[in-house]
Amino acid sequence: MIGSLAITILFAWYSRGLPDPDTLLRRNIPQSTKIYDRTGEVLLYEIHGDEKRTLIKLEDVPDIMIWATVAVEDKTFYSHKGLNLKRIFKAILVDVLQGKKAQGASTLTQQFIKNAVLTNEKSFDRKLKEMILALQIERVYNKDQILQMYFNEIPYGSTLYGVESAAQSYFGKRAKDLTLDEAALLAALPQAPDYYSPYGTGSRGDNRDALVQRQKTVLNLMAEQGYISKDEAEAAKQMDTLKKLQPKQIGDIKAPHFVTYVRSQLVEKYGQRTVEEGGLRVVTSLDWKKQQMAEEAVTAGVEDRGEKYNFSNSALVAINPKNGHVLSMVGSKDFFDQENDGQVNVTIRPRQPGSSFKPIVYTAAFLKGYTPEMTLWDVNTVFKTDLKNYEPKNYDLEERGPVSARTALQGSLNIPAVKMLYLVGVGHVLDFAEQLGYTTFGDRSRFGLSLVLGGGEVKLLEHTAAYATFANEGKLVKPVSLLKVEDANGAILEEWKEEKQKQVVDREATLKISDVLSDNEARTYVFGGQNYLTLPDRPVAAKTGTTNNYHDAWTMGYTPQLAAGVWVGNNDNSEMRRGADGSVIAAPIWQAFMKRATAEMPVVSFSAPQPNQSTKPILQGKAFEQTIKIDKISGKLATEFTPPDFIEEKIVHEAHSELWYIDKNDPQGPPPSEPSQDLQFENWEAGVAQWVEKESWNTTSTAPLETDDVHTQENRPQVTILSPTENQTLDNRSVVISVSVQAMRRITRTEAIMEGETIGASINGVQSFSARIPNSIQVGYRELTVAAFDDVGNRGEAKIMVNLTAEPAPISAAIVYPENNQQLDSTSFPLTVTVSLTNFDNVDKLDLFLENPQNNTTVLLASEIAPQKTLFTITFNSAFNSGFYYIYPVLVTHDKQNYQGARVGLRVE
Repeated sequence: MIGSLAITILFAWYSRGLPDPDTLLRRNIPQSTKIYDRTGEVLLYEIHGDEKRTLIKLEDVPDIMIWATVAVEDKTFYSHKGLNLKRIFKAILVDVLQGKKAQGASTLTQQFIKNAVLTNEKSFDRKLKEMILALQIERVYNKDQILQMYFNEIPYGSTLYGVESAAQSYFGKRAKDLTLDEAALLAALPQAPDYYSPYGTGSRGDNRDALVQRQKTVLNLMAEQGYISKDEAEAAKQMDTLKKLQPKQIGDIKAPHFVTYVRSQLVEKYGQRTVEEGGLRVVTSLDWKKQQMAEEAVTAGVEDRGEKYNFSNSALVAINPKNGHVLSMVGSKDFFDQENDGQVNVTIRPRQPGSSFKPIVYTAAFLKGYTPEMTLWDVNTVFKTDLKNYEPKNYDLEERGPVSARTALQGSLNIPAVKMLYLVGVGHVLDFAEQLGYTTFGDRSRFGLSLVLGGGEVKLLEHTAAYATFANEGKLVKPVSLLKVEDANGAILEEWKEEKQKQVVDREATLKISDVLSDNEARTYVFGGQNYLTLPDRPVAAKTGTTNNYHDAWTMGYTPQLAAGVWVGNNDNSEMRRGADGSVIAAPIWQAFMKRATAEMPVVSFSAPQPNQSTKPILQGKAFEQTIKIDKISGKLATEFTPPDFIEEKIVHEAHSELWYIDKNDPQGPPPSEPSQDLQFENWEAGVAQWVEKESWNTTSTAPLETDDVHTQENRPQVTILSPTENQTLDNRSVVISVSVQAMRRITRTEAIMEGETIGASINGVQSFSARIPNSIQVGYRELTVAAFDDVGNRGEAKIMVNLTAEPAPISAAIVYPENNQQLDSTSFPLTVTVSLTNFDNVDKLDLFLENPQNNTTVLLASEIAPQKTLFTITFNSAFNSGFYYIYPVLVTHDKQNYQGARVGLRVE
């Protein structure tokens, strides 16, 4: 009782001010809507309020039209009283319980009221008023009268109202002459006439496939509800109804694809009748100058190369990355080209992007921890999948071995890109793409590893917006086309206000992708240095794309101030000729536009990314390079017994796949402990191994497997010090060292060492030699070491303690080898002369002279400036002429005093 009373009061309240059903069709004088560019001064198009309507009596509407409409829109039309309560309650349940918007709750009566009387506003108030009027109309008019009003009032697209006007405009015939397939197509339109545009100019792109699908749904419903037979339905489905359409007529219009795009948005927000009759004043984001540049670039590009490469169309979008304003939109080369579906707006039509999708994958990789420097194997690789194995190939069928992620992306190599997608994860990439604003990846089960090569369709507008987000350093760029909308009285219905943009991508990741995409040098090995992906006066990031069999060609790119995308192909998806690559046919259009569009903009560089801080060799591009230490003598791996002087460093390569070094779920973390557990590991390793074998990589650059067997513990000389003895007192700084040496090889040198200083030495296995303890060594117990070296550097030593009691000697220099009056012959050379200094603290220079007493001449053999040690060795490679000579040292002190050491006589045979 209380519930019924409340409903009665509610209906009474909302009935106030509603029009009398008897006067529903009285109208205000329509006013045209005007659409302007961003300045509000250039009129792009005027949507006239003079709607096309031809009144028709119900008896002139063919039964198939009535049946088709009732079947798809309101099968209970003849039994309800204006409302279908069952469908309304079902819609409410779907709304509340599932959180979704239910469709199809309105009756034909309600649809008539919504389009003839009320606005398209989505509110509870409007819906309730619609329901009240539906009940009232059903009491005033019978079903045939309501149908007649419906068929004269319902919109069928653009300014077409009523079925008679639609039949004449679309098919050039009276409604009574419509065929079954034509009637079904028209009945499919009223649900969303601006979306299902038969000319492919619907909101959100070319939706003619969806229209044909809905036409088939209408025919199926007619058969199910008994209006036609199944055979009749199937026969009608076989008809190509769209081919029967009459050419679309449009008046004076600028930027037509952009205008139809904007018009669709307005209709969706304010309803078709308000847009066509409400006198709106619309200021858009379009930059008319840049629009003209875009149109000219597209036209020239198609005319220059279209015939050669068998394409007839191109599209271009330009967006301001800082605010998302759509500055240019060319949906097809010629809007009025009926033969090539010129009215199709390709910028909002899903197309496969080819390799232009790779930057999305690589940016997702950078977010996950991978780096531009990371090394990837560009080798033929079989990828395991749930269905069948997948083996991608590069465009030129070549392999390049290890490459960096930077050069792989800039060279548009396919195999490394597929590997990168696997490492990142298909699901992760799709999540990332949706964060960037892509709306075309609904059914994820369709996608696999070919996604990175353009296996998923995108819209050029959304694709350009994603690149604009990179240009905007990770702040989301949403395309904006409406800046201001006013009603006929000047009241502002909506106005764009600059808002804080959402950071959807880590800034550093976008700096990396911009740094890579603007690196022209990294792409020259494929595209050459002079290509269409650069601008002459400023840095620019760019990427091309080409689909299999040359159906689509793309070029996407941006500066910090402008992002632009270009598509080239045929609207009927027919193949272009081989060689119709994005870099060949799309890039010239893109470059021509960008040159002109940025000409008056200041030059702005991309912010530089941080240096690579990763400690993992593979992420630094060094995973396959390893520095090893090699023994110079054996050529084998050095060991702890290999003398330092006999060790050389060498860079060698390890032939392992990326999965050997990287846990794909934690690329910056430690290498996987069991890489073979990865599904792809075996095949990735096999691809690497096959390339290594083919290129003979292992014969020149891999590490030896054996270790140094020349320098071993067993081969070390065994040294025994005979004199002096343990703890012996040394009261003179000149001492004779005697040793016993046992060795597997020839001894070449013996040295006496005290406190790190070599105090004496002998060569060629001489086991007794003189040594001089320098003044720098203080008195006291000191350790004496004698080391012996064989011909390959094996070192053996012995140590004893001695008690040094000799005080430091005055400044002097003495030759300790060779000894005085030593006999020499040609085998004595190379000859190493050893000079001992007692004190070098005040010494500026040490000179070594050779005196020939036969001709009374003296020559300077060598000099040491500011000596810093007490023992020097000077080697003479060439033998002296036979005869007798003296050699002697001379010290020059800071105060320019000279101290000559004793002369040592030498006889050379």
